Order: sequence, then structure tokens, then C-alpha cells
Amino acid sequence: MIKVAITDDHPLLLEGLKNILGSSDTIDVVDCFKSVSEMNEGLAKHNVDILLLDINLADINSIELIKPLKKKYENLQIIMLSVHNELPVINSTLAEGALGYIQKNASVSEILEGINTVYTGNRFLCSQTTSVLEKKTADGLHQVPKLTRREKEILAEAAKGLTTNQMAEKLFISPHTVESHRKNLIEKFQTANLSSAIKLAIEYGLIIE
Repeated sequence: MIKVAITDDHPLLLEGLKNILGSSDTIDVVDCFKSVSEMNEGLAKHNVDILLLDINLADINSIELIKPLKKKYENLQIIMLSVHNELPVINSTLAEGALGYIQKNASVSEILEGINTVYTGNRFLCSQTTSVLEKKTADGLHQVPKLTRREKEILAEAAKGLTTNQMAEKLFISPHTVESHRKNLIEKFQTANLSSAIKLAIEYGLIIE
């Protein structure tokens, strides 16, 4: 039996996946988690083969969890469950060590195929994701930018409409430092201005609206 755990903060989707996978003769859903803290506690208790991981949990962008989880549980394989089908997001999850990427609206047969494929140590991408990779261009971002804690703070505050001086006062840094971070963010996102960088950050789940 393939021992599977699911992490998703949407109860209906979590229950639906549990029921779908529970009908398989080869899959044992050992636990379901609604948060990162529940997941960390549960994974320590169970010998899990495959983790189905929601890419956008309420408290964190799950891309940041992949590498630490793989380091802690060497035999764990991760399949990302996503509503995102943008090339940078897909590339980043695969680069961090996820072996599967499945859209949340994928068919039941694709989900089951993905689990069985990843269990054998092979990469699995659902048909929608495969189409995106086949159409990729050389222009634009190829991966989601890796941001520092301070850069994330600047993005979040800028998304609320705060000015440079307001951000400096709130974060206890100088306006010059804020401007430096703004410039770095624009460069990392390869945009013409911070507003466009904010839009991409929201799209990629780096900022929760």
C-alpha cells in the first residue's frame, strides 16, 4: 500500500481527496492536515510515502516547505496541488524537489496516476501543466523569485498602499533602505515598477490578499 498524507486548508477539498483516494486498493490515506503545524506533527508520527501538498496554505507559500521536508524525510515524495499554472511557479516547485505537480481541477484518474508514478520515483505532471511547459518561452521569469524576509515585508506593505516614508516608519528602517528594497524587488520580478511586481507576487501566492 502507498501511504499518503494530504495537507490542504480547504476542508471540502481535503475531505473530497480523502474519499477519492480511500476508494483505491493501493492507497492508504494515513492522515490529513489543515495547517503546517498539524502537518509537522503528523509526519513525525507516520511513515508517509507521498505528501499531497497545497501550494498556497493560509500561513505560508508551500514552495518554501519542499526543501526542508525533503531534507528531514529522505524517502518522502511530494506532489504539489495547485490552482496556479504559471511557468515560474511550476519550475520553482520542481527545482525545490517536488516530484509531482497536479492542478486541483485534474481528473481523478490523473491524481491516481500521479501518486502511482511518483511512488516509483518518477516525475508526474498533469496534462494542463505539461501543456504549459511545452509552450514555455525564453522571455520573462522562469522561477518564482526567492525573497528575503524584509523584501516580503516591503511587498506586503506596498500592496496595502503605504508610501516609502510610511513603510520606513512602520518597519523601523530608513526611507533609503526601503527604496533599495523596492529596486531589488523590481529587478527580481523583472518588472518596470513595484506595482507590477506586487501583482506577480499576489499571482504566485507570495502575498495573501
